Order: sequence, then structure tokens, then C-alpha cells
Amino acid sequence: MTITRRTFLAASAVTATAATTISFAQEDDAFPVRYAANVEMWWRKLSFIDRIHAAADAGFDAIEFWPWRGKDIDAIAQVCKERGIEVAQFTAWGFSPGMNNENNHAQFVREIEESCKTAHKLGCTRMTVVCGNDQEGMTQEEMHEHVIAGLKLAAPIAERESVMLIIEPMNIRVDHPGHCLYGSEDAVRICREVDSPMVKINWDLYHMQISEGDLCGHLREGFDQVGYIQIADHPGRHEPGTGEINYKRVFEELAALGYTGPIGVECSPAETETIATRRLKTLTK
Repeated sequence: MTITRRTFLAASAVTATAATTISFAQEDDAFPVRYAANVEMWWRKLSFIDRIHAAADAGFDAIEFWPWRGKDIDAIAQVCKERGIEVAQFTAWGFSPGMNNENNHAQFVREIEESCKTAHKLGCTRMTVVCGNDQEGMTQEEMHEHVIAGLKLAAPIAERESVMLIIEPMNIRVDHPGHCLYGSEDAVRICREVDSPMVKINWDLYHMQISEGDLCGHLREGFDQVGYIQIADHPGRHEPGTGEINYKRVFEELAALGYTGPIGVECSPAETETIATRRLKTLTK
């Protein structure tokens, strides 16, 4: 048997953390749902490619990440293929320039065209698009109308390329002050007005908890516009089980509503990735 450097390091890590892992040894080692590890927030001390290996080693079969620009997409695609990892979603359009300003729509459309090419390389079927921060001199209603207009321009591209655009409502109380879209009500209205099967919501339950609460109730009201689910606990934006959200109940609601897609774990581990992974595996027990 050939022992690679990766195998040796993994074995060493297991030995070094035996006191932590031994207490978990007799528990079911399967995830209760399909999680996509956010490799921007997990395993930060590793190189980006090694984070994908770490996700696979930890039992994840999907990952997600933030902007694709500046990353080695060919290398990501290769390692995901080798390890059997799906790219559940990535960010195609960020905070700036804002989609909530019509002056940026031509650039937005061009970027969606390019991002779809990246999505195809990765075998990815969803891309997050961020609506943008507040625009000077505009009301929130005006900004949202610009978002609708921009999405209507991009929707035919998404439909043609079979890549879903998922808009992400943020929270302005903790993480994103000045962002123009927060809470589910406006996001649902925007998507219904765009009226495309390929324009939906990246429904981040961490942001929703801070912005509006009543997670299950709002999910029921807007589930027809859910394109993807992300999770983190509050306060702290760590893994579920470290804060105030009753994720066992929320997962029951998602199952009842019929959500079967991957769930993005967009959080920073409160202690170690090993402990965070175990919390995810025992979340619904």
C-alpha cells in the first residue's frame, strides 16, 4: 500500500484529535440531508483546491463558493470530477456595481453570459446574483424595480443555458448594512414579477432569521420562489446547533414542502471543522 502525503496528514490529524473523534465513533456517520460546504468559510488555512479535498474527506458531496473570477476554474472542475463533488452554486454577480442601477445592466448581462460558460465547465446549475447596495438618490422601491428590469434582461440567457439565477436577500442589522434587499417579502415579489423558472431565491435562513424571523411561516408563503437553501446559526454565523435557530424544526418544514436540493453551509465553524461536521450530522436527531 502506498501512503501519500495527503493520507499521512489525514492519519496524523485523526491521531491528534482522537480525544474529540472517539466520542463520535459509534454515531451514524451519514449526513441527514445533502449539504454543500462553503469552501470560502471552511478550512481557511488550506489552499482553495485542498479545501475541496477536505470537503470530500469530511463526507460532503457538494461545495459552494463566492465569485468565480480570480479562481482556477479548470483545476476546480478537475478536482471536483476526481472526488465526485458537485458545485451546488457560486456567485456570478457581486455587490458592486449594483444590479439595482440601470446603468449597470449591460455589464450585468455580459457577466451572466460569461458566468454561464463557467457554470457549464463546473457542471453547476445555479449562480447567485447579488442585487446591490443602496444607490444614492434612489428609494428602495426604485432600486427593486431596476433589479426586476435587470433580471428580465438576464432571464432568457439563464433559460437558454439552463443555469438558474438565484438572488440573495441579505440582512442589514449585522452583516450588510446598506444592502438594498433584505427579508423574503421583497425577494418573492421580485421573482414573481420576473416570472421565470430560472430566476429564484437563494434563501439564506441565517439572513432571514435576522431580518424577519418566523422561518417556517415565510418559507411556506414563498416556497414557490425558493431556488436554493443556505444555513448558519445566529448569533455568530456558525454551524447549526450553536445558536438560537431550531434547525430540526426548519428541516422538517423543508421536507414537508418538498425541498430536495442541496443545502449550502455558509458558516464559519465555531471550533473546528471536525466538530462542526459532527454537529451537522447529528442536527436532526
